[in-house]
Formats: sequence, structure tokens, C-alpha cells
Amino acid sequence: MGECARFWYDVKNQLAQKVDEDSWDSYLSGIVPVSINEETCELVLGVLNDFVALWLDSNYKSLIEDEISTVKSKAYAITFVGGYKPEIEATEKPVVRTHNTYVPQTTKIRVEQNLRIRPDFTFDNFVIGNNNKLCVAAAKSVTQHLGTSYNPFFVYGGVGLGKTHLLQAIANDVLKHHPHAIIEYHTSEEFVNLYVEAVQNNSLVAFRKRFRNADLLLIDDVQFFSGKVGSSEEFFHTFNTLHNAHRQIVLASDRTPHDIGLEDRLVSRFDWGLSAEILAPELETRVAILKKKQETQTVKLSDEVLFLVASRIESNMRTLESALTILTMNVSALGSEMTVELAEELLKNKFENEAARMLTVDHIQKHVADHFDIKLADIISKKRPQNIAHARMVGMYLSRQLTDLSYPVIGEAFNRNHATIVHAVDTIRKKMAKDETFRSKIAMLTKYLKG
Repeated sequence: MGECARFWYDVKNQLAQKVDEDSWDSYLSGIVPVSINEETCELVLGVLNDFVALWLDSNYKSLIEDEISTVKSKAYAITFVGGYKPEIEATEKPVVRTHNTYVPQTTKIRVEQNLRIRPDFTFDNFVIGNNNKLCVAAAKSVTQHLGTSYNPFFVYGGVGLGKTHLLQAIANDVLKHHPHAIIEYHTSEEFVNLYVEAVQNNSLVAFRKRFRNADLLLIDDVQFFSGKVGSSEEFFHTFNTLHNAHRQIVLASDRTPHDIGLEDRLVSRFDWGLSAEILAPELETRVAILKKKQETQTVKLSDEVLFLVASRIESNMRTLESALTILTMNVSALGSEMTVELAEELLKNKFENEAARMLTVDHIQKHVADHFDIKLADIISKKRPQNIAHARMVGMYLSRQLTDLSYPVIGEAFNRNHATIVHAVDTIRKKMAKDETFRSKIAMLTKYLKG
């Protein structure tokens, strides 16, 4: 046994008595000494792969350095590198592990975050259709190639289409295969609140250490960063740190990266990876969602009733599942069979609200005209005064964002060609990115139109 190997064997004996069995078997037992520089007091340790290297660096680096200092009687700086298989010499003695185990400082945070991840949000119960199959395929690729496949992975789509489920499915899959991974899952609003709290408590160092040590960062509702200058700046630097370290970043929003209204330098980083849209599901997929939901329920509704619900609720899958809950609860309470007629009566209000929410270009044009105090006819006319042209472009932008219509169809509604609509949408996007007041005005119009 060489001098370096003998010294490391002594360190391993000390470590084995201070860490839990799972961490020892999964990560620490396979560490091998690669090189040691006595002059500069530097030690390179080899581990199986880069993921293990990152995990050890985040969780056990300080403990290992302490044990090395004890054995060598001086401090050493250590570096973990991937690509080394464990080497066990025949002369090694078994190590005795005591119950006095070391708990990494990140453990409490990791447990808290993992508790926020719903175990029932998995890939297995995510209903796949033409509306989301590309997103799901990309999400699965992300979990298999953390930090290298698509980084960042940006998912966007309307409310209630499964973005949160998909993000949590990614987290659950990573935890399944890497139980000690440090996962930070938050909405952007939570990130902002934690940042503000850190500023107020003078604890930014701890805040940054928490987020920048993550193996996987998932941020939902990224659009909330719009207009939040300080927290957007903090997220920008967090993003850079994680990306440079090949840590995986997954983001979700109700609109495309270019429509959020963030600084160009941050939006450009979203383009480094993959952006994928989740669309509203087709009728067959909505029926499949209801049937999947019923698998966990004792009450089963007929295919006719499920088809009724799926055909009348198109825009929001949360509303779809809520309708199913109302019907099954009614069956449980009354003990009678659910008929199509009874379902129609029980869900009358939901059906009416759903119909009212289906936005049309006509409705958008009318509201934009009212907001900018111009005539509705001016919106679709050839008039070119600045106030009318500006309102018209806003109407085109909102029509593209709030409906599923294509550029040519929107063009017909405004008596314009495809290229004009594309130009208008791009113009409004750029103005939103530079003008916070204008961005807030568009957000207000959007909120009103969405009801």
C-alpha cells in the first residue's frame, strides 16, 4: 500500500464512523486518492462520476477536510473529480461504523424541499397526448442527463395544463435515482419572498449558498419575476452559477420566454436550452385524463358522463378534475347512478363559466378599443395614426397570446397579412422588455381578458 493510499485509508476509517450507512455505501466508500501535493497542501480525490463529485462537494467536503487535517496534522484543500472506479485492496480491514453520524448542513433544507414535492405527481400518472408528448419526452431526457441534455429546460403553456405536474415529475424521478440530490423547487414568487427576507435579515450569503448548491433547481411561474429588478438580478447570477457548474435548471411559465417581460440577458440564457409548449389537450386526451383520475377512486362514472364533461370543459384541467370530483361526491352522498342529465344540472355553472372564458379575437378587439378610447372599427381599419396603430398592435399581440389561433387566422380578423401580425407581436414584445410601465399595462389587460 503506497503512502497516499495508506494515509487515505486512515481518513476513510475516521469518516466511516461519522456518516450514515446509506451515504457511506452510495458515495463515500468508493472515493479513491488520485494525487496529493504536500507543498501546496492539495489533494485530488476520484469518484465514480460528476454527479457524485458535485454531491460530495456540496455535502461532505468540510467533514472530509476536517478528517484529513486530523490525520495529517495540517489543512488540505480537496478537489473531487469524476471517472474513477472504487479500488478495494485485499489488505484492507473492515471499518466499524458507529451511531455518531455526521449530518450535512444541507440535509434540513433538502428534506424541507422534498416534502414540498408531491409524490403522486409522477411520469407514470401524467396523461400523454399530442398536446404534450414532446414536453414529456424532453422532461424524461432531462432526468437521465442532468445538466447536459437540455439546460435550461423551459416549459410554457396556459393555466392548468400540467406544467406543475411535469416539474414535480422531474423532481420525483431524480429523487428516485439520486435520493441524496439537493433539489430546490419553488414558484418565482417564493424565490422573490425568500430573497427579500434574506436582504432584510442580512442573510444573503446563506440564501445564495442554498440555491447555488442545488443539483436541480425548478422554478414555477417564472412570469412573476417580471418587474422585480432585485430578485431578477439575483436569479440571473444564480442561473449563471448553476449553469456553469452543469447543474440542471427547469423553468415553467404561462407564456414563452420572450413574452415574460424580463431583461434580454436573462431571456437569452433561457434560449441556451430547450423551450417546449404544453397545449390544451384534445377531447380524447381530456377523456383519458378523467379516466386516469378515476383509477384512484371507488366511484366510477359512465363513459357517456365522462365524455360530456370532457367535451364541455376545454381550457383548464384543474376545472376538469374539479368537475369530476363534484360528480363522484354526489354519487357517494346519494348512492344513486350519475346520468348525463344530472351531470348537466350539477355542472351547469361550470359549463357556463367555461363558455364565458373562451376568448375570441372579436372580444379582445372590443376591449382593446375601449381601453385605448378608440372606435372598434379603427382597430380593423387601414388608418395609421400612432394611437390607433399602437392599439391595433396590442390587439394583435393579445390575440396571439390569449387564443390558439395561428398568425394567418389572426391576420384575417385584423384585415392584415401574416407578416404584419408577426411584426406587431415582435414589436410589442420588445417594448415590454424595455418599458416596465407598458409591461404592467399589458399584464393588466391580460388579467382582465382572462377573467
